[in-house]
Amino acid sequence: MPFPKRPFADKLIHALIGLVLMGGITSSGLAVIETYEFSDPAHESRYQDMIAQLRCLVCQNQNLADSNAELAKDLRAKTYEMINAGASDEDIADFMIARYGDFVLYKPPLRLRTTLLWGGPFALLLIALIVFFFTVQRSRVPKDIEGVDREAAARLLDKKS
Repeated sequence: MPFPKRPFADKLIHALIGLVLMGGITSSGLAVIETYEFSDPAHESRYQDMIAQLRCLVCQNQNLADSNAELAKDLRAKTYEMINAGASDEDIADFMIARYGDFVLYKPPLRLRTTLLWGGPFALLLIALIVFFFTVQRSRVPKDIEGVDREAAARLLDKKS
């Protein structure tokens, strides 16, 4: 049985596909590529390492290198400026921490105030294991069944067979 022709639906589908494709083409054309000139390849390498280690505070699941947020662009520019001014990696990290807190680092240092960041996942895992253990213990059938229950179970089994 052949499918009925639906010219309006076909045109609508083609128009939607065209809009999606045009949106993809124009959105990639809007992406801005930042180019920074470095006097030394070691500075460029340090820059790439630093923006990979710093978290975008807007996106939170991306580092500065991957984010297109305005704040990420500003932080990349500040990192570039500090590297060209001769700041060490520790100076850049300290500046970012002083301004935005330990959360700006993908690997925050182990300090008293960051123990929850480091120990939290292990504490949650321990709590989950304890809950699981007690749940399994409660759901087990007692091994010793009283004689009355055993007889009732035997009668039920005999009736079915």
